[in-house]
Amino acid sequence: MNRLIFLMAILSLNGIASARVHDSVFVKQNYDKLEVQIPMRDGVKLFTSIYIPKDKSRTYPFLMQRTCYSVAPYGKDRYRRTLGPSKYALYDKYIFVYQDVRGRWMSEGVFDNMTPNIPGNDRKNKTATDEASDTWDTIDWLVKNIKGNNGKAGQWGISYPGYYTAAGIPDAHPALKASSPQAPIADFFFDDFHHNGAFLQSYLAAFAVFGYQHDKPTDRAWYDDQLNRFRSKPVADGYDFNLAMGPLKNATETYHHDNFFWKQIVDHPNYDEFWKKRNILPHLKNVHHAVMTVGGWFDAEDLYGPLNIYKSIEKSSPAAHNVIVMGPWAHGQWSRPEQGATIHNHIDFGDSINTFYQREVERQFFAHYLKGQGAGNFPEALMFDTGKKEWRKFDAWPPKEIPPVRLYFGEHGQLSINKPLNEKAVFEYVSDPEKPVPYTSQTEGLVFTPRSFMSDDQRAASRRPDVLTFQTAPLTEEVLVGGEIMARLKVAMSGTDADFIVKVIDVYPPDHPQYKHNPSNIVMGGYQQLVRHEVFRGRFRNSFEKPAPFKPQEPTDVNFRLQDILHTFKKGHRVMIQIHSTWFPYIDRNPQKYVDNIYKAEASDFIKSTIQVFGSSVVEIGGGEKLDTKLELLQK
Repeated sequence: MNRLIFLMAILSLNGIASARVHDSVFVKQNYDKLEVQIPMRDGVKLFTSIYIPKDKSRTYPFLMQRTCYSVAPYGKDRYRRTLGPSKYALYDKYIFVYQDVRGRWMSEGVFDNMTPNIPGNDRKNKTATDEASDTWDTIDWLVKNIKGNNGKAGQWGISYPGYYTAAGIPDAHPALKASSPQAPIADFFFDDFHHNGAFLQSYLAAFAVFGYQHDKPTDRAWYDDQLNRFRSKPVADGYDFNLAMGPLKNATETYHHDNFFWKQIVDHPNYDEFWKKRNILPHLKNVHHAVMTVGGWFDAEDLYGPLNIYKSIEKSSPAAHNVIVMGPWAHGQWSRPEQGATIHNHIDFGDSINTFYQREVERQFFAHYLKGQGAGNFPEALMFDTGKKEWRKFDAWPPKEIPPVRLYFGEHGQLSINKPLNEKAVFEYVSDPEKPVPYTSQTEGLVFTPRSFMSDDQRAASRRPDVLTFQTAPLTEEVLVGGEIMARLKVAMSGTDADFIVKVIDVYPPDHPQYKHNPSNIVMGGYQQLVRHEVFRGRFRNSFEKPAPFKPQEPTDVNFRLQDILHTFKKGHRVMIQIHSTWFPYIDRNPQKYVDNIYKAEASDFIKSTIQVFGSSVVEIGGGEKLDTKLELLQK
């Protein structure tokens, strides 16, 4: 890092620190803190911190976040440094409510990951509880017991708290008027810990946080000893560490033998009733209050969640005030204090994007639906074009006005737009689980959650013989792609199982200027920016519930959905598609010899496989509802 960049970084950090100090002073001067144990219908009490404006000249709505990550600091005289989803909410003033969910931190009860929703839960039933009932009971208590409220409540949360926000939407309390699930988990088999059933091995170090029950309410992390199993020795290279670990059964024996969440994952490798019950999407019905779902196009954890929560509500409750916002952000990046340029990894997407979202979008949403302020003219879909680097508004998502694009593969690495090439062509590579394709061009240690690679340079991958790479000639005009993506592959293999990673990439021209924030070794000329990707575990091609092996050398269809996109490939750029079968250690290794349970595979099960992709394959982008396939039915 040169001196100028270093000084800019210090000034930026100082600015953020100064803002946070100012916020913390404002919190103490303008809010009183109350700590209560709110009783649920079954008698379990949930610890709740409530920050009430000192100004009693008017009434205020509630703005609540429920979390498994602690509502610290604990103690009536210890205050959070800031309140609400942004500083604008803090200064606009709400009654802010933070709650530890069941079985976590200072709350009573037993914790369950993605607690199954009870459809149409009878509010008089004293034993049947879920996140919806706990949200209902909390709001009911707040409205009846906290003075100075205006009878309206809103909720928000990012990541797991985003899931709790979404899980509180079904059968909502009549006082709940606005929900904003942000980077929410929707279904653990398709986002966060899995992608299309493939396990995210990069999350191995995170399991201690989610897989141990506390003995009683506590303000200290009860899982630190288990977490230290990974922390005990510094790891400079996560790729080497995970490869040396061997098959996932070794992770069970060495690290997670007593972890209940890991055991659940190992015991349920397929999309059985255990996972189906934890899918919140089918329960997002009869929604009568406003919902604003927020996500980041470069969110490595929860990109599936926001897109599908919005779509599910749109289909089940078309009359609901249901909108979606997708920006050029990593996981939760939109909630951070303004830092000037919005940068993801090596890419600069423009200035003051967080400020625009926090002040002009999020602030207005809660102010309108909870305080009756503003006109409430929210676009159905406010989406950031990650190629042109600008916001666009749509009346529907997926967008109807963007023409579909079909990408076809040809010999010598050709990629054609909307023009089929040689359907009889065959492209071949050897996938070796002992030498898997790295998921990032940079050396990383053990990462709790991967972030930067979602827009990373793919040149290192394109030079590997086990990665198929196809690209267009330099574009003579802009190509805008938007909406859903389907990969329709025709494949054959020498083994009996395989994963397939498909990547959509923007190749920069050789003369693309450098970005000021990057070190000199990051060359933007010829940069192959990852725009969208997804992995698919081939065994699930017919059913996520009932996997099946491939027949060696037999041509087979493998169709799967990538997450949505809005991207302009500029004139002079190229469109690239890459296909390969390992992406490590982001995704665990498929043995490539079919076994019933990959989590229990032996080292001897991992084999090389020669994989063929046929020229009749195609990647489809856009087309709205036309891309709905049997994949969606299988997930239901």
